[in-house]
Amino acid sequence: MIAHRPGFTAPTVAARQLATLDHLTNGRAGVHIITGGNDQELRQDGDFLTKDERYARTSEYLDVVKASWTSETPFDYAGQYYRFERAFSTVKPIQRPHLPVYFGGSSEAAIEVAGKHADVYALWGETHAQVRETIARVRAAAARHGREHHVRFSLSFRPILAETEDRAWARAEALLERIKAVRAAKGLGAAAPPPNEGARRLLAAAAQGDRLDKRLYTAIAAVTGAQGNSTALVGTADQVADALLDYHDLGVTTFLIRGFEPLEDAVQYGRELIPAFRRLLTERSSQRAVAAE
Repeated sequence: MIAHRPGFTAPTVAARQLATLDHLTNGRAGVHIITGGNDQELRQDGDFLTKDERYARTSEYLDVVKASWTSETPFDYAGQYYRFERAFSTVKPIQRPHLPVYFGGSSEAAIEVAGKHADVYALWGETHAQVRETIARVRAAAARHGREHHVRFSLSFRPILAETEDRAWARAEALLERIKAVRAAKGLGAAAPPPNEGARRLLAAAAQGDRLDKRLYTAIAAVTGAQGNSTALVGTADQVADALLDYHDLGVTTFLIRGFEPLEDAVQYGRELIPAFRRLLTERSSQRAVAAE
């Protein structure tokens, strides 16, 4: 999955680059479109559009990228931000109709673009209520484009595992203290108010408490200002897998997981969490099939 920010590369060029990557990976490439919610960060790169304008530009950008991937003949395009005459790419993706487009953003402008263009809408690890609400918003936006059954949903977490629940929570609290110590050593005070809606949603969850739903841990998000993927699910592998299944029941089809201890956690996820999730999912599916008979 390639993170890509629209606005700095011509969409026709980006389409050819991404299609080439799809060939190099034998049809395994995906692109995560990140429009950007921080005005100051964008201005550092010379982009002075407002957030709503950036999302409007992103929508046009994806119009052109998708047309480049799929059109068998040259095409014209005239929008507010882009104009092309007889645009065409001889390099087409292996995947058809094109690479999967991942998309994030929680503002109204972002949701509208997601409804039109996203194959997979990506959320940070929120509460059950927040995820349920966002999925409904995206599906409603997609319905306006006849795509209500097309969009899938991805959820990001940093699972914290241990052999017992008590040890998992102790590990979570120890990680929190290490993060506080690192911030203090760097002279970092209280995190500044976040500029993007996704981070504000995580902080709204954290304001409800450190431990929410079954095992959602929000304290690290609160301390860091929810800059990025900063919420965790805490427990044994089976407990965290069960919590993931709750989100699966809400409509989440993909989980994007990474840890606070990259190597150790990657090994633990592969040996324990992923097999536990697959086993519990199979068991739950079998139970429902029997109940439906």
